[in-house]
Amino acid sequence: MADKKLTARLYSAEEPSSEQMYRFHRFIQNKYDQECDFAWVCDRNIQGGFRLEVGSDIYDWSLEGRLKQLQGVLSSIKADNGENLIPLLKSAVEDWEPRPIPEEVGTVLTVGDGVATVSGLKSAVYGEILLFDGGVRGMVQNIGEASLGCVLFDDDESVAAGSRVIRTKRSAGVPVGEGFIGRVTDALGVPIDGKGEISPAGYRPVESPAPGIAARQPVCEPLKTGILPIDAMFPIGRGQRELIIGDRQTGKTAIAIDTILNQKGTGVICIYVAIGQKASSVRQIAKTLEESGAMEYTTVLLASASDPAPLQYIAPYAGCAMAEYFMEQGKDVLIVYDDLSKHAVAYRSLSLVLGRSPGREAYPGDVFYLHSRLLERSAKLNSSNGGGSITALPIVETLAGNVSSYIPTNIISITDGQIFLDSALFRSGQRPAVNVGLSVSRVGGDAMTPCLKAAAGSLRLELAQYREMKVFTQFSNYLDDEMQKSLRFGEILMNILRQEQYSPYQEWEQVVILTAAISKSLGHLPDDGFEAALKKLCADFGISRPDIVERIKTGEKLSKEDSAAICEFAKAATADA
Repeated sequence: MADKKLTARLYSAEEPSSEQMYRFHRFIQNKYDQECDFAWVCDRNIQGGFRLEVGSDIYDWSLEGRLKQLQGVLSSIKADNGENLIPLLKSAVEDWEPRPIPEEVGTVLTVGDGVATVSGLKSAVYGEILLFDGGVRGMVQNIGEASLGCVLFDDDESVAAGSRVIRTKRSAGVPVGEGFIGRVTDALGVPIDGKGEISPAGYRPVESPAPGIAARQPVCEPLKTGILPIDAMFPIGRGQRELIIGDRQTGKTAIAIDTILNQKGTGVICIYVAIGQKASSVRQIAKTLEESGAMEYTTVLLASASDPAPLQYIAPYAGCAMAEYFMEQGKDVLIVYDDLSKHAVAYRSLSLVLGRSPGREAYPGDVFYLHSRLLERSAKLNSSNGGGSITALPIVETLAGNVSSYIPTNIISITDGQIFLDSALFRSGQRPAVNVGLSVSRVGGDAMTPCLKAAAGSLRLELAQYREMKVFTQFSNYLDDEMQKSLRFGEILMNILRQEQYSPYQEWEQVVILTAAISKSLGHLPDDGFEAALKKLCADFGISRPDIVERIKTGEKLSKEDSAAICEFAKAATADA
């Protein structure tokens, strides 16, 4: 079959001579080795040169085109360590020589549902940003033999079949910098809180390789959540990935927000990425953080339920890019992805519209890689790489407690543990509703201080025995005194694990409560008003025994004398409760 004939058009304000037309025609034949339909078109808007369009390639030798080339050269110049920029600019201008570089231009074939199919951009690469008519931005997601599949980040009303598309030769990126702390932005880093523009310190690609093994160090430094059952039994370390999983309305977001509140004064920078959430709910979260003073070290990034699927898809990667900027400066970052189940649904929608083959539950075959390449970017870097860290708290929603469904099992296998929230516990008033049997931290005691580790030593074992005994006693009408005491002790332990929202404990308060509870010094407390009694106990102990509090803050294991003093104080302070 004969090759399709090439079309070439020369645009200029003045008609070229026959000699010039011959030279252009010969250039095209030598360059493309193909016969072409070549003609001149008068365009009075072109000044100082010409524009040659050959198929999907454009050679812009007009004054405007050459100035764009110079602009690109100047924008790539960077001065290091306070170096004077003027000599660099001067040298660049003197050495610059314009060249007729071809620029690819594509054509929109179809558009709809936030996705466009484009032809003619044979050199475009995966993840590259394309620019459509009207300034609409898109990102290449599918690469076929004859066309590209592109997701759109803006309103596609100005994009129609036949519209022109040009390459930017840049991968998708997001602005980063200190100016984003305390702000609320959309998925592309544009502020939406009405507090003015943000001056970025630079741009980072939303997709980047995870740190290699040689650049990492073991997770050993705790990231304290202030939530007693988590810090005592499922500790989180800086650089860890701990999944928060459970049904709707079981307190998953509350745990993440409490953890952010507890980072005040620790130097940890927090990023909260809301994916597919109601804008009003995120607005309330931002208000809570503002009132608590937590926005001083927090960035909120929102891709709401009303935003198109491409923005929901790109949001967690953009948030991670912002976190990596701080990690590479040696800082510790906590990032919350709320939630990745909605992120997977947005990606499934895009994939189906792009024509990818559906697999299990209609998800594409690369849905595991969708989240693994995101969560693997969380790490604790070694000292030679700055020592910074990213700690990730991804949130996943289950249906009727089914942790064995597709997306939950994928993310469980990627993360370093999970905190499972049980809807039955939540309804019974046990909040946070942490299921001790299904929750786990694979970092374990490495992320605990010796003091807290010793205080919480037998807690999980005691709770496991209580759960088994409670199930057994459901089938018995007679309970002896020993069994009743064991059940009461288990109820006391369950009571100390209850905690009000937005009320994180300090570590010394956790140690005092655990030491008193496990030594059975709180057995006389009634179930009603238990939390209030614990708060009063901690407040009184902080005033009466500041010496022990200071020793707890050092993190070292308490002496037997200090533990005994805590138990005696707890018995005396709660005697009248």
